[in-house]
This record gives sequence, C-alpha cells and structure tokens, in this order.
Amino acid sequence: MTYRAVLFDVGGPIDMEFAWEIAVDGAIASACGLEGIRVDQAMIDEASEAAVAAFAPDAYVHMIDTLCGGDPRTIERVRQRVRAMTGNLDVFQLRPDIDGLLRRLCERGLRLGMVANQPQAARERLARAGIGELFEHQGLSGLTGFSKPDPRAFRTAAEALGVASTDCIMVGDRIDNDIVPAKALGMATILLRGGRHRRQRPRSAAEEPDAVVTDVLELEAAITTMLG
Repeated sequence: MTYRAVLFDVGGPIDMEFAWEIAVDGAIASACGLEGIRVDQAMIDEASEAAVAAFAPDAYVHMIDTLCGGDPRTIERVRQRVRAMTGNLDVFQLRPDIDGLLRRLCERGLRLGMVANQPQAARERLARAGIGELFEHQGLSGLTGFSKPDPRAFRTAAEALGVASTDCIMVGDRIDNDIVPAKALGMATILLRGGRHRRQRPRSAAEEPDAVVTDVLELEAAITTMLG
C-alpha cells in the first residue's frame, strides 16, 4: 500500500491537552461545589475512568452526570457553569518534537490534514505554534461542521487533499472517535496513547489500530514502517 497523506487529530497527538484536562477537572469540581456536592481528585479520577470505559462520546458530560447523581436540573446547572468557566480557555500545549515530525513528513512529499473536534479558534493556536501552514486541510469541526466520529469529517479531509481514503494514515488518541471511523473508510490507523483516554482499549478486532504508540519517536517509526 502506498500512502500519500497523514491525517492528525489535534487534541492528543498535537496538543497534549494536559493543562486543558486539569482546567476542566477543576471547573467540574468547582461547579459541583456550588451545588453543595463535594468533589475531590479521587472522585474526579474515578468519574474520568468510568467515562472512558463506557466509551462516552463526551467524557466531560459523562463525568458531570456521574458526579451529580443523575439529577437533571443539577446536571444542567453544572454543565452551564463548566462551559462558562472553560469556554475561552487558551491552554494549547504543543507536543514535544511533533513540529519536527510534521516538517519531515512534508519533506517526504506527504500531504498533511487535520480531522479534529476543535473550535475555529484552534486555527490561531496552531498558527501561533508555527505549524498551521504545514496542514493543507484544517479539518476543525468548528470550520467544517462535521464532528467525529461522523465519517464525513474523514472523507472531507481526504477529498480536500486530493487523495482516496485508502491513501491516508490517521493518527488519533481515541478508539471511538479516530480509529473506528477511519478504519471503516479503509485508512491505516495509529493510536497515540495519552491523556484522558490513554486506558481506552479495543472491544473487538474492528477497533484494533494498525499501530499503538506513546510518543513522537514511536509515532515516526510507525509511520515510516507503514510507508515502507
């Protein structure tokens, strides 16, 4: 197989999201506290693990539901407070050495694209990090209107790059949002384990990625192997 393009999720592979996850966890605890619900770090961690194990589409929503005991009115108030506290956060953290890898992939003649559930503002953050121009297609959900795991998000990226889906390698940190939909379209897949979803595991052979990595060095080796 000859691959011509590499697609990246932003949160995880490019933005490590450590600061973001800490900020959201803190916002959830604070918002729960305003409802008289005492939440400590152990409870946050347990709720996070439960959300990941349940393959919740939105881990934060699942965490809030769990911590609030299922009361609809309390849940909605907490969700609103968390959105208000985190809506304008700018805590982008470029993964060490990912910029170098992106440039080396471009030098090899590969076309780069994004398939990410990110707001339009992520464009500015990527530009500020000096890597925005490396991506021929910036497939942010805030720009395209397609959110993963919608297959249109992936098809749109391939079409924008002028390649077939089977010509693409998809790099993501979630099995449900990245690996499964990309595999369904015939893309090669690499799971970069890290962050909140680091313990997410395939539930069937259909969810198995072609490679699993934990850092940029391993990621580059996996891509090199796939390229032959």
